[in-house]
Amino acid sequence: MDIFISSAFGYSQKKKEKEMKISAAVVAAAFSLAFSFILVNFTGQCDAALQQGFYKGKCNSQDVEAIVASVVKRRFNDKQRVAAGLIRLFFHDCFVNGCDASILLDCDSSEKTAPPNLSVSGYDVIDEAKGLLEEACAGVVSCADIIAIAARDAVQLSEGGRYEVQTGRRDGSVSLASNVDLPSPRFSVSQSADAFAKKGIGLTDMVLLLGGHTIGFTNCSLFRDRLYNFDNTGKPDPTMDPLLVMKLRLICPRNSPADRTPVSLDQNLASTFIVDNSFYKQIRLGRGILQIDQALALDPLTNNTVASLANGNDFLARFGQAMVKLGAVDVLTDSQGEIRESCHLKNKPRSTFLFG
Repeated sequence: MDIFISSAFGYSQKKKEKEMKISAAVVAAAFSLAFSFILVNFTGQCDAALQQGFYKGKCNSQDVEAIVASVVKRRFNDKQRVAAGLIRLFFHDCFVNGCDASILLDCDSSEKTAPPNLSVSGYDVIDEAKGLLEEACAGVVSCADIIAIAARDAVQLSEGGRYEVQTGRRDGSVSLASNVDLPSPRFSVSQSADAFAKKGIGLTDMVLLLGGHTIGFTNCSLFRDRLYNFDNTGKPDPTMDPLLVMKLRLICPRNSPADRTPVSLDQNLASTFIVDNSFYKQIRLGRGILQIDQALALDPLTNNTVASLANGNDFLARFGQAMVKLGAVDVLTDSQGEIRESCHLKNKPRSTFLFG
C-alpha cells in the first residue's frame, strides 16, 4: 500500500520521516567523522614513507641535500674514484638489512668486518657530511639518507644525470658480519637473480644496477681464475677476449699475492669515470672483467636487456629509477630505528631515573 494515499497512516508517516531524517543526520555525522579520521591518518602517514623533499623546512632553513652535495663535489674534485666508492657503499648497505646505514657502525663483528666489505670506501665522506648536518640541525638527518643522497650526487658528478632521491629513512642499530650475504662476482645470472629477488628487485633492475660497474674498479683476486685456470681447466675463460686476457695477465701475474693495481670494470678507458652505457657495449665484446658481468651479456635471461641498453639511449634514466628502487629496500621510517648522533656509533640509551 502506498502510504501517501492512505490518510490513516499520515501521522505515522510524518513521525517515520522525522525519525529517518534524524537517523540520516546521525549517519552523515558519523561518516564525516570516520572519513576525517581516515584522512588524518592517511596524511599523517606521509612522514612514515619515503618521499622527495622530506627534510624541506626541517633543518633550520638549511638545504640538506645541498650540504651533502657540497661535500661530495669537493671530494670528487680531489679524487674521481670516490664516486664509485659511494655507489658501492650504498649498494652494500641496502643489500644487508635494508638501507639503514648499518654498514657504518663500528663494533665487534660488524658488517664492516665481513670480507666483502673490507674494501668498501666512502665512509669519510659520509662522516664529513654528517658533521656539517649536525651543526645545521642536530638529530634531524639520518646517516642512511646521507648515503642515498651521496650516491645520487656521485652519479650526477660522473655525468650520469640527476635523479630525485626519496628521503625519510632512519638508522638501524644492528650490524653483524654474519648478516652480510652479498651476491658473489662469481655467481651465475640465475644465482644473482635469486639474490636480488630476495630484496624485491627484478631481473631488469638487476641488470641496470650492475651497470653501476661502468665506473667501478676491482682487484686481480676476483678474476685471476678467468685468466689462468677457469673452472679448473688450466686455461683462460673462453668467453673473454684473448687480447684482454693478454693485457690483464701483465697486470695480474699468476702467482702474485699482491693486488695493488685497480682494474676498471669498464674496459673503454675513455669512459672510466663516466656513468654511461659503455659497460654494456664492452661486455658484449667479451671484455667483461668479473664473471657475473660477462655472463649478463651471454645468458638468455639477460642478453636482450644488455643489447637494448648497449644500443639505446635510455640507460641513465633507467639507472636512476633502479637506484631509487634499491634505496627503498627494507627501510626504517617514522618511529622505527633512530637518528644517530654519529654515523659510527649507536645512540646511547637514555638514562632512567627512579624516584622513591
